[in-house]
Amino acid sequence: MKLKLGATAMVLGVFVALMHAVWMLLIYLGLAQIYLNWIFGLHLITNPYRVLPFNFGTALTLIVVTFIVGYIMGWVFAFIWNRLHKGK
Repeated sequence: MKLKLGATAMVLGVFVALMHAVWMLLIYLGLAQIYLNWIFGLHLITNPYRVLPFNFGTALTLIVVTFIVGYIMGWVFAFIWNRLHKGK
C-alpha cells in the first residue's frame, strides 16, 4: 500500500499540533501543573518542572512549530514507507 506524502504529512502535522493545543488549553485553564504532577507521580518521580503562566503568542508559536515539525516527520515517514514497499 502506497501512502500519499501530502496527506500523511498533514495528518501527522495536525495530530501533533492538536496534542500541543490541548496542552496549551490545560495551561490556560490552570490545570497543567496538576496534570504534570500527577503524571510524574504515576512514575514515582518528583516533578522538577514548574508550568509558566499562559502566553497567547508563545502558545500560537508552539502550535505552529509543532505542526511544521509533524508535517515534515509525516512526509519523511510516508517517503520511507513508500521506498521500502516499492515492489509490493
